[in-house]
Amino acid sequence: MNLENRTAVITGAASGIGRAIAVSLARRGCHLALADVNDPGLSETARVAQSARTDPTNRTASRSGLRISQHHIDVADRRDVAAFPQAVTAAHPGVDILVNNAGVAIGGTFEVVSEEDFEWLFEINFWGVVRMTRAFLPLLRKSDDARLVNLSSIYGLISPPAETAYSASKFAVRGFSNSLRHELAGSKIGVTVVHPGGVATSIADNARVPKDMPPEEIARRRALAKKALRMPPAAAGEIIVKGVERRSPRVLVGNDAKFLALLERLAPISYWKIFSVLIPRS
Repeated sequence: MNLENRTAVITGAASGIGRAIAVSLARRGCHLALADVNDPGLSETARVAQSARTDPTNRTASRSGLRISQHHIDVADRRDVAAFPQAVTAAHPGVDILVNNAGVAIGGTFEVVSEEDFEWLFEINFWGVVRMTRAFLPLLRKSDDARLVNLSSIYGLISPPAETAYSASKFAVRGFSNSLRHELAGSKIGVTVVHPGGVATSIADNARVPKDMPPEEIARRRALAKKALRMPPAAAGEIIVKGVERRSPRVLVGNDAKFLALLERLAPISYWKIFSVLIPRS
């Protein structure tokens, strides 16, 4: 897929993987509609993306700048999402790529995570993807070559303990994306589902925690999470965008994601017991 002069909508674009995807797309000459609730972060992403396109070391860069628009959007808000396509088409002639990247996390077992927190996470991680897809599908259908990119997780392939809410939401994204890919077969819209492994974003620091969880347990969990989040976001962004260029239906980001995906296929019931033995050695 040739990304130059295409237009991509990216949610969760203010930091982390969302920003990295924006920069990788900008480097290829793709115009951007950036969405997040973090306005300062959006401004920084727009600045970095524009710089990546005009960087003299970028051999594919033209001297012309990109169209980059910034939008304060909460994907959990139905009204925000419903009005978003109109705001994008006011700044861009059309939409060719939709990247549903916005996501949140919550730590704790099923019994300690409240129903309210469980629903909060699903509103963003799953229903945000569904609403954004429904809102932008008509615009994607107008493109001669379109791509829907949904961010799941390695926890959309495996289900570790104390991740019932997050894993459930990411499995839902995976199932939604795979079924929609079959429904759109024969159209000009392709679907890519992405399963990142441990990418060094701020998701662990920003994760919501149960109200009754002791501070020392919160600190312990965040420290363990940070040890697993090692891949630089820029590397993850490049892997994802290359997957879009190749029209890949599934993108595994990182060797940890590839290993765990293989382990789950070989031992779909007992993979966690096997992995638990390997954890102290890793």
